[in-house]
Amino acid sequence: MKKYLFLLVLFLAASVVKAQDSLHVKLDSLLQHPMFQTSQVALMVYDLRADTAIYQYNARQLMRPASTMKLITAITALDHLGGDYQLSTRLYTMGTIEEGQLQEDLYCVGGFDPMLTDDDVYAFAQTLHESGILVLKGSVLTDRSMKEPLDYGEGWCWDDDNPKLTALSVGRKDVFAERLIDEMQREGIDVSDVETGEGRCPDGAMQLAVCQHSIDQLLLRMMKKSDNFYAEALFYQLAKAVADRRTAKAADARTAIRHLIRKLGLNDKDYRIADGSGLSLYNYVSAELETRFLRYAWRNPRIYNHLYPSLPIAGVDGTLEKRMRGTAAEDNVRAKTGTLTGISSLAGYCTTADGRPVAFCIINQGVLHNSDGKNFQDRVCKVLCE
Repeated sequence: MKKYLFLLVLFLAASVVKAQDSLHVKLDSLLQHPMFQTSQVALMVYDLRADTAIYQYNARQLMRPASTMKLITAITALDHLGGDYQLSTRLYTMGTIEEGQLQEDLYCVGGFDPMLTDDDVYAFAQTLHESGILVLKGSVLTDRSMKEPLDYGEGWCWDDDNPKLTALSVGRKDVFAERLIDEMQREGIDVSDVETGEGRCPDGAMQLAVCQHSIDQLLLRMMKKSDNFYAEALFYQLAKAVADRRTAKAADARTAIRHLIRKLGLNDKDYRIADGSGLSLYNYVSAELETRFLRYAWRNPRIYNHLYPSLPIAGVDGTLEKRMRGTAAEDNVRAKTGTLTGISSLAGYCTTADGRPVAFCIINQGVLHNSDGKNFQDRVCKVLCE
């Protein structure tokens, strides 16, 4: 019996080696494409169950990640904030409601929630009315002090069409105070003498209302649709959580990411982290680094159980909806895409034909046509899944 078990182990080991040899041959063949005479590529494939890299090519070469940077942001944020984290927008006052009147100012404190909608503003107005406010005599003051007053991320192109990174907005527009006054008026609250302005909410103020959205809601759009505004919002949630100050700075989020890089056993000084979305031209990471982050997430269910459902599915949804259809990678690959001028990237997870879970990262740089990078990535994924 022991003899047969020994032979079975040898057979399985030989099968694994044969499969890996076949994978190497196929991936080596893909790297012979003429596009690599004028462009660069970094590639790493990691067997998560065996806990070993099974293919590497320029894996440590520094490259711009484009939107696969969102993986690093999401994994670090989930590691620090947890999957139960809520993004909050709150209304406060220093006064009391007497005979239906609020004499003091109303402070609208932003928490950089990119999901805030007109319906949420309407719900705020309803709550104020239900609390007994019939007349507002004070002003409506917006408090955006949750984050530093930078409109855009470090290293963003001046001609990119991106919304300003404000801690309090509705539908990405700086119109919260005006919308709230309109909705209060519709609810029958007298706001005829109300003015708007900026003001920091004093310590000890009384909370009148709160609106919250979950980190899962944020991740779903951030990853599936590659929403940069959502990614920067999460970047500042992370910054706020790790900073010992009232106003969060991008540098605080970078510090948290660097700390996790060191925790993964890598030297944080070997990389450049600029923003949370990947829009910055100052980001420099490697395929190895992104794969290490994916491995860390896979080994930590409290991260993976929130990250994995948010990733685009090949041939099914998100930014991968129209890719890899009709191949073994369809409905198998779950990965984050990345696209900038000259950059195309893809990083995530898939299951091989023999049932092995793998993490991978592919970064194409210097591609004149991003479609060339995407086609190469799709071919790699097809090889991994066949």
